[in-house]
Amino acid sequence: MRVTSLRRSVWMLATAALLFAGALQAAPTAGREYSKLANPQTPETQGKTEVIEFFSWGCPHCYHFHPLLDQWAAKLPKNVKLVRIPVSMGHAQWGQLVRAYYTLEATGDLARLDGALFDAIHKQGQQLYNEDSLARWAVSQGIDEAKFRQTFNSFNVSTRASHAERLSRDYQVQGIPQLVVAGKYVVLGNDFNQMLANATQVIELAAQEGK
Repeated sequence: MRVTSLRRSVWMLATAALLFAGALQAAPTAGREYSKLANPQTPETQGKTEVIEFFSWGCPHCYHFHPLLDQWAAKLPKNVKLVRIPVSMGHAQWGQLVRAYYTLEATGDLARLDGALFDAIHKQGQQLYNEDSLARWAVSQGIDEAKFRQTFNSFNVSTRASHAERLSRDYQVQGIPQLVVAGKYVVLGNDFNQMLANATQVIELAAQEGK
């Protein structure tokens, strides 16, 4: 009995040590899983950990990242909110896509056409980089042309597009897709899967800091 108890105690201690070592290894590290913004921003989402994806429908990297992000986002806990911010990165044509994003959001068609617009540009090779081409595409997807154009040129869309560009400057976005957690952690990664795995760890770090 004593030998059995001793073995059990040794096994429990060894298991605890392994778990502790694993926890230490899993802790995200600056310069490896994330970098910290020099000027942290105040998240616009209240009461939840905010994760921003800066992206463009015109960006091929964002196109390949999109389905992986969708799968990852579907598993996020309720106290985490993903916010997608379209940006132009200085490309005038991508600026039109920023307006298109907020137009489709305003008309209630964004969720339905998000992936379809990515496919239209990168899979089908459509040049959807100005109001006329985007309007024609929107009509082909069942949206009223007058409604699309009116919304595309509305004050609301102009304001939101300007705000998105300002956020890209405030968050010092140098490349896309880019994920930022809690207004201060820029997620790193050698590939998209690693970036998302690191984002999960950084979210946990932000949650611990918020307690």
